[in-house]
Formats: sequence, C-alpha cells, structure tokens
Amino acid sequence: MNITIDLKENDTLVQAKISGEIDAYTAPKLRESLFPLSEKEAVEMVVDLSEVSYMDSTGLGVFVGVFKNVRSNNGKFQIVGLSERLKRLFEITGLADIIDINSQIEGGVQ
Repeated sequence: MNITIDLKENDTLVQAKISGEIDAYTAPKLRESLFPLSEKEAVEMVVDLSEVSYMDSTGLGVFVGVFKNVRSNNGKFQIVGLSERLKRLFEITGLADIIDINSQIEGGVQ
C-alpha cells in the first residue's frame, strides 16, 4: 500500500497529484498533506487522481473533509482525472453531486 502526493502551490492555487492507493493506511498521510492547505482563504484546490489505482471509503472521507474546509474558507475544490471506477464510487455515494469532479484533466495539473 503506497501513496505519492505531489503538491504545487502558487498563491491561492494548489495542485495535488496523487498516485497509488488511498485506503485506511494511506489516507492519514493524504489528510496531513491536504488539510492544512484547505484552510487557506479563497484557495483553489485541484486534485488529480488519474494515477490512483484504488480508493476506499476512508479516502472519500478525506476528500469530504478537505472539500468542506475549502468551501468554508470561500475556496474552490475540484477533483480531476477520475477513472471510471473512481467516478462510479463518487456517483454511488452522491458525492459527484456535491464535489466538482471531472474525468478529464483540464490543463494545469501536470
């Protein structure tokens, strides 16, 4: 179970590229990386999950928490690069209706 988190910050823009698996073992590391950044005022956070091979409910919980933080600080939160499997996970849980998700990566996260 491995996870790689590549963060790029430019003023209020935060780009995160996640690789590997997001589960009960790796979710705390993901939370530690993203949560402090989600508390910045008017942050625009884009999370690229195109290289995530697996995610369980623990990972979803991290993204819900980060999303709530970003929104409460007048920011924007988007998840891009979802595989069909991960996109379905967000749809089944209803999070696709709340969180801005896009299976396509729109220029930016590299």
